[in-house]
Amino acid sequence: MVLKKIDFRLVGGFLLAHLLLYFTFQDKKIFWYIFPACLLLLTIWTILLEDVDDRISFIRYITAGILSGLLLYGLFYFGNAMIHFFHLPLGDNIGRLYKWFSPRQSWQYIALVLIAVPGEEIFWRGFIQKRLLRHSSAFWSIVVSAAMYASVHIYSTEMILVFAAFISGIVWGVLFAWKRSIPLVIVSHLVFDLLLFILAPLY
Repeated sequence: MVLKKIDFRLVGGFLLAHLLLYFTFQDKKIFWYIFPACLLLLTIWTILLEDVDDRISFIRYITAGILSGLLLYGLFYFGNAMIHFFHLPLGDNIGRLYKWFSPRQSWQYIALVLIAVPGEEIFWRGFIQKRLLRHSSAFWSIVVSAAMYASVHIYSTEMILVFAAFISGIVWGVLFAWKRSIPLVIVSHLVFDLLLFILAPLY
């Protein structure tokens, strides 16, 4: 993929995301105070600079969102089962991630549903990937945006979280490139997170 010219809005948004997520991961005790605020800022950035895509009907994006969220969770469930089956040390990392970053209080779950999940999809798919699509093929927009999404998770110091972000970024990137619907990827992300954090945690 070769960009025809530098997209300063894309680069600026990406650098802003790195700056905000760097501070977000610095203190695990206040993670849930900073994380929603950062996603709110990135959402505002996107709304000011980009239109939000919604190219399919309500029924179609709800259905596809629920099914894709379930399938992505199933993929993570299988991966987690393999980690424990082969007694890989990554199992301890997963436990630490839940301890450090899982929402625990009611307001944190509300922030997850109303701010964090929509904010991530609006910014990473609705801004970053959408702008990449203007300069590259759908394939490269998916791969590069997923890598960019994963890169901001390096500040967690847990490579398994970086890898998980890349895999989920690929899935949501495919969905966005396929249907160009932000509500679709928000529903998928929301179903995935509700299963991961509330209904069937992987620990």
